[in-house]
Amino acid sequence: MTENFFKRIIISILLVIGIASCDNTPEEKVINIGFIPSENMEELTKNAQPLVEMLSKAVGKEVKPFIATDYTGIVEAFRANKLDIAFLSPSAYIMAKKEADVKVILKAERHGNAFFYSAVITRVDSGINKLSDFKDRTFSFGDALSTSGNLLPRKMFHDAGINPSTDFKNVIFSGGHDATVLAVLHKKVDGGATFSNDTNGHDGAWTQFLKPEEASQIKAIAYSEPIPADNICISKNMDKTTAKKLEDAFLEMGKTAKGKKLIQDLYRIDAFVPATDKDYEPIRDAFPFAGIDLKKELSKGHK
Repeated sequence: MTENFFKRIIISILLVIGIASCDNTPEEKVINIGFIPSENMEELTKNAQPLVEMLSKAVGKEVKPFIATDYTGIVEAFRANKLDIAFLSPSAYIMAKKEADVKVILKAERHGNAFFYSAVITRVDSGINKLSDFKDRTFSFGDALSTSGNLLPRKMFHDAGINPSTDFKNVIFSGGHDATVLAVLHKKVDGGATFSNDTNGHDGAWTQFLKPEEASQIKAIAYSEPIPADNICISKNMDKTTAKKLEDAFLEMGKTAKGKKLIQDLYRIDAFVPATDKDYEPIRDAFPFAGIDLKKELSKGHK
């Protein structure tokens, strides 16, 4: 009986030690990273996976991709604490900051510039040569939260005395830059708004998504002011150690051949540079000027 008593004591002690050990070992948290939809889902998924694997090695934790159907989906995921880090457009960042208090840490650099432009495009045979020519014409914006595909071009039209809601014959939202370009090319609409990395027509969405012979049928008739580049944001709940590891990993990608290929394949990014909330103040100021209500856009959910 004495022997059984001591056995029970020893087993109890071992169980307590085991429980204590479990309590002192924090569960490894999976890092969920969100991607913005700039091309078809299948292509984006394929290009995202190698980057996810590189990040996982860099931080020593499992990293899982989350690909939303639109910018609002990324914002909603941040707000629901389902995302830890994500690629965001400038406009989507403004909304995510307002709704989920995310922190911007890096912005993209292309051709040595950490900015890009919105371009209003049309076919070369459309007879449209200036913004006012779009009166009583059809037009395609991109995603409702696209900076170059909706926010800035609305401001451009406003400055030109054009109200897209009343002056256009018809307006559609294509959902993406590639879809906008194709709609213009195939005459589904008379014009559209998309991104460009320069103001001479050599590096825009139409040159990236179309074959050279197709791109030659498209022209840009107006460009916006420089827009601070798309960025990488982290959740307000992310610990400083993990945040630093992720930031360093992205910065390192722009310094190695392997890393450069990953971010080039993903979003045609050359490198990353530090970013702050102040960089995006002009975009924040443009929302009401362009007639876009942050709360209203978020309440629409996914398209």
